[in-house]
Amino acid sequence: MRIKYSVARNKRKKRILKLSKGYYGNKGNRLRQATQQVKKSLTTAYIHRRDKKGDIRQLWIVRLNAAAREEGLSYSRFMDGLHKANIQLNRKMLSEIAIRDPQSFKQLAEIAKKAIPTVKKLVGTER
Repeated sequence: MRIKYSVARNKRKKRILKLSKGYYGNKGNRLRQATQQVKKSLTTAYIHRRDKKGDIRQLWIVRLNAAAREEGLSYSRFMDGLHKANIQLNRKMLSEIAIRDPQSFKQLAEIAKKAIPTVKKLVGTER
């Protein structure tokens, strides 16, 4: 007699149903729904692993902006000052310094302030 439910098919089904464990409704235990949802989930997981890098960078920038504003600088002026002072620390390390060692960050902010030229506002040139 011919075997309709072979070992390979059962193995494939088991793998999909194991991946779909915990999904809402029938997506966790019906093969067709589980297959569709697992395919979609794996696609978005792949995309979001790439997005996560940008999200983390955004977090560092937000932290740096907050710390720089406490020292009287905006994020962009702070970074500009560091580049002009030839200090090559990446945003991750700067963020860690801002959180763990505020005194060192204060010194970096002072160096950045000295490196950027001050812009004088002209008085009486309003139209």
